[in-house]
Amino acid sequence: MPNSSKTIKQALKILEIDSWIKPYEKDLQLRMNRYHRIKKALLGTHADFNAFANGHLYYGFHKTEGGWHYREWAPDAQSLHLIGDFNGWNTESHPLTRKVDGSWELFIPEEDNLSHLSRVKVRVRSHGESRDRIPLYIRKVQQDLTTHDFNGQIWMPDAPFTWTDDDYKVNSDQQVFIYEAHVGMAQEKEAVGTYREFADFTLPRIKASGYNTVQLMGIMEHPYYASFGYHVSNFFAASSWFGTPDDLKYLINKAHSMGISVLMDIVHSHAVKNISEGINEFDGTVHQFFHLAAKGNHVAWDSKLFNYDKHEVMHFLLSNIKFWLDEYHFDGFRFDGVTSMCYHNHGLGVSFDDYSKYFSMNTDVEALTYLQFATELTKQVRPDAICIAEDMSGMPGMCLPIEYGGIGFDYRLAMGIPDFWIKILQTPDERWDMQQLWHELTTHRPQEKRIGYVESHDQALVGDKTLIFRLADKEMYTNMAKDHPSITIDRAMSLHKMIRFITLTLGCDGYLNFMGNEFGHPDWIDFPRKGNHWSFNHCRRQWNLADDPLLKYEYLHHFDREMLSISKETNILKTLPQPLWVDQNKKIIAFKKNDLIFLFNFHPTNSYTKFQLPTHEHADYKVVFDSDAKVFGGQERIKHDVVYASATLPDQLKITGILIYSPSRTVLVLKKISS
Repeated sequence: MPNSSKTIKQALKILEIDSWIKPYEKDLQLRMNRYHRIKKALLGTHADFNAFANGHLYYGFHKTEGGWHYREWAPDAQSLHLIGDFNGWNTESHPLTRKVDGSWELFIPEEDNLSHLSRVKVRVRSHGESRDRIPLYIRKVQQDLTTHDFNGQIWMPDAPFTWTDDDYKVNSDQQVFIYEAHVGMAQEKEAVGTYREFADFTLPRIKASGYNTVQLMGIMEHPYYASFGYHVSNFFAASSWFGTPDDLKYLINKAHSMGISVLMDIVHSHAVKNISEGINEFDGTVHQFFHLAAKGNHVAWDSKLFNYDKHEVMHFLLSNIKFWLDEYHFDGFRFDGVTSMCYHNHGLGVSFDDYSKYFSMNTDVEALTYLQFATELTKQVRPDAICIAEDMSGMPGMCLPIEYGGIGFDYRLAMGIPDFWIKILQTPDERWDMQQLWHELTTHRPQEKRIGYVESHDQALVGDKTLIFRLADKEMYTNMAKDHPSITIDRAMSLHKMIRFITLTLGCDGYLNFMGNEFGHPDWIDFPRKGNHWSFNHCRRQWNLADDPLLKYEYLHHFDREMLSISKETNILKTLPQPLWVDQNKKIIAFKKNDLIFLFNFHPTNSYTKFQLPTHEHADYKVVFDSDAKVFGGQERIKHDVVYASATLPDQLKITGILIYSPSRTVLVLKKISS
């Protein structure tokens, strides 16, 4: 086995794909050498990660003939005792026996009455101090409504959940349209929504809206509801805020029956620092899972940071990935906080404008190795699974195969796009830069796929603004009735449609929408807290607004659905755009994909009656989609029965094109009908 200082020379395809990386070939070689070295040491006699990542099948509670086996990993503990309602919370009656590898084990005979729904904790004594802790691999957690304390709870129903989705696979040929959702706030009621309510009420809405993938937030157990699920306490427990493990399985099974894939927002970038509820200091030490001192604390998130160089930590996290795939049939993951993992300073305050910033002392190579293992394992368990990286830094190779020198993700979130829209909306329409818009939406790493989006849950939170609220502001509350004319609302709706459609067609290999944004949900998200008297009024989705035929939200909802429909019919996300015309003065952007031409007129006032649109071929076109249709709240200025015949353009010698009417603040889609 090579030592850590020796590099095995590999032919890395990433160097052919992106020539700008060539000066950092040595760094890549060292990174890949580390991947192979650590993989060999970690797997040992195991054939692959799928055979290795089975901690959940050994640790935790497992029912066998005659009783239960219970095991924990707590290398620095002095003693462990299982306590719970099954033994009257007796702190001495059920001691665990220490094994040589830092594990502890106990057999609980059947007559001790440990059973389904028993509440349990483990008393851990370390360095002379005893604490009652929730077992590391517990699969359900229950909060006491009186004391608000959390307990572990045995989940082993007599009749296991019956899956009916054995044949379900993610269709790799279809475009990915993701509906980002939070189960608890997906209902109109002023309370926490449940898994079953989401399955029975929200999933049909998602299906009808045209989305084929759901990305669920907050699934891993978290003690603080308002954390949106990002301060995870119990990594193997489905969040009890929304129901039981079987309720979550019911949701996923139903989604699969509807042809909807389900991704989980998995949080391996950090963990809640809470000791009572989480895994922090489980065996009495911080270093069991996390780095020590400042290196182990995320100052911006107030949370703990994993030590990815520790084999036992990687075993815990990799087993966690396999657990969610096997136990709950998730179809992949959106890995949270990847940028934070990749850099020692977590990417905070860094402008990634130079390749050296990806290959420096600031790069956390231990975390990168873990991410390579994570994507490799996911594909071994589910070859059809989808892996998405939440990375705003643009780390080269994030979405290239590991054997190329990459990290192995399928997609990265195009996090710069919503930031760009926030920035551009702060300037008057007439100053929008079309060249910059084109550059921001089309620039990406070669051969690396993006999930594009206009806004996510972050912009919907109190203190920020959604796209529609940035455009319309307070008039959202007074002028959304169809019989209330408003110049402000007209502008907001026109740009809302155009911005979403140009992002979809130019900035995406897959598309994401946060629930409610498709119809311009007006309210921010304000989780129940002391400052709002623990109100749920702003922690829900008002679906009735989209369904009300008297309100303009219906227009935006119709547009979003038809936008996805034409995208599916023409497979446009899988085609690179060919620029036809980018005009700063006229505020025009036109491009071609397959047999479609997209014509965007962002000018606030100017409509062009005979716009000379280059097509560079002799062909006839018809409009098949436009944002000005009446059903979308437009003025219906565009006729779909007109045939636009190609000819030499009057003012552009030897250039073939068509003359067409382009109204201000509209997008037209033309389809070639003959050539």
